[in-house]
Amino acid sequence: MLIEFGKVFVFLSVAVVFVIIAIIAARFIRPARPTHEKMLTYECGENPIGTPWVKFNIRFYVVALIFLIFDVEVVLLIPWALVYKGFGIGGFLVGAIFLFMLGLGMAYEWRKGDLEWVKPKVILPTLRKEPVEIKEDVAA
Repeated sequence: MLIEFGKVFVFLSVAVVFVIIAIIAARFIRPARPTHEKMLTYECGENPIGTPWVKFNIRFYVVALIFLIFDVEVVLLIPWALVYKGFGIGGFLVGAIFLFMLGLGMAYEWRKGDLEWVKPKVILPTLRKEPVEIKEDVAA
């Protein structure tokens, strides 16, 4: 009889052996026709030409972070949707408040313009400078 750590060891061993067998089988089955273009580094649809120190637009990161925030929050709704009946009206209200706050956050991001790929240019107000006439009242 195996102890608990022995079961984990057997499971991990079987997993490693399965992965090694799959990699070896794939090496024998797949066609190998390397060309110059196939051997080039490929990333995100961009050809690797020029310096790697290219400045990316910050919008890539902002959109990715907003997606992650809302995606994780929506994923949290799945377990709630499966068990909220067991919590009664209190569980429903907690989920409704969560959805309301999620909607407020989405509306805020939308209003702020962070969901638009091309952000509108901010035009700062300027003051007109008009010459000021100073009248001197000379009392003689």
